[in-house]
Amino acid sequence: MSPHPAPRIIISGGGTGGHIFPAISIANAIKERWPEAEILFVGAENRMEMERVPAAGYKIIGLPVAGFDRKNLLKNVSVAIKLLKSMRKARQVIQSFNPDIAVGVGGYASGPTLRAAAAKGIPTVLQEQNSYAGVTNKMLAQKAARICVAYEGMERFFPKEKIVLTGNPTRQDLVVSKENRQNGYAHFGLNPDKKTILMVGGSLGARTLNQSIVAAFPKLKTLDDVQVIWQCGKYYFNEMSDLQAKGEIPPNVHLFDFVSRMDYAYSVADLVISRAGAGSISEFCLLGKPVVLVPSPNVAEDHQTQNAMALVKKDAAVMVSDANACELLFDTALRLVNDNEKLKSLSENILKLAQKDSAKRIVDEIVGIVGCCQ
Repeated sequence: MSPHPAPRIIISGGGTGGHIFPAISIANAIKERWPEAEILFVGAENRMEMERVPAAGYKIIGLPVAGFDRKNLLKNVSVAIKLLKSMRKARQVIQSFNPDIAVGVGGYASGPTLRAAAAKGIPTVLQEQNSYAGVTNKMLAQKAARICVAYEGMERFFPKEKIVLTGNPTRQDLVVSKENRQNGYAHFGLNPDKKTILMVGGSLGARTLNQSIVAAFPKLKTLDDVQVIWQCGKYYFNEMSDLQAKGEIPPNVHLFDFVSRMDYAYSVADLVISRAGAGSISEFCLLGKPVVLVPSPNVAEDHQTQNAMALVKKDAAVMVSDANACELLFDTALRLVNDNEKLKSLSENILKLAQKDSAKRIVDEIVGIVGCCQ
């Protein structure tokens, strides 16, 4: 049983939306189960979580940790110094907050935090989003009480007896419905009689996806039966807006820096084009969306290709490599969006891979370990 009247829980990790969204979903599910629970996030200073977590209503402490630079080894001297400072600060956080359990979602900060917790005898739970385990989680696995995963076959990386298949927690406001579809057509200024492709490259954007659609403008200008919602990302919006000002973007391509109403976007989309981040894939599975995945080459251990192949092998998605995207992506997408039978089979197959109520299932594991919230 927890020594506290309500459980005290640390959630650590971050660096990208793919780590932060699951972490916040887990925190929300803990609060649903146990409203008086005290939750403290531990993230990396100057990273996305330092804004996103307080915006979700939770307290966060930042560590001065940074990732290792694989290209410039000299920079790792400062990285090592930051790691030592982070380990010291993590020990102080564990000492002062005195949690009943620590949950790690991957990313820079979870290493020092969960190591400090384990050293004090505090149980730890890992949540691994990807089909290829991250370095931090692999290092922490031996001392973890439970490892919650989203893909089968993870005993390649972790002790089999600790693994629980829970899936990835996703944003809880995503619903595909007839009402959202009708609202979505109005919201994005779309024609309900045309096929709709949704292209998303993450909140910051994906250069290759943007280059691919620009290369496809001549072809898209000739089509009157297809329309595209294009989230280019905040990094690229000024550059792409210049193309719009020059009249180079076809009228059936609707440009946005960021799509806030993803429930509308998913509801109107006949086909999605996306990177292969674990969180996005979990959303496609739950919503049954046909998707063309373009794995990012700029990720550790090429894990996005591993994520995509897990679906491709089950005929649940189509993959185009980053290197071939400018040449092949829109030819593939335009052929696919007009093939209703293929869209139907992709939707049915990806839906079979959905893991529902993932955040609640992770909380079940936490409850089983801490012995509270009954």
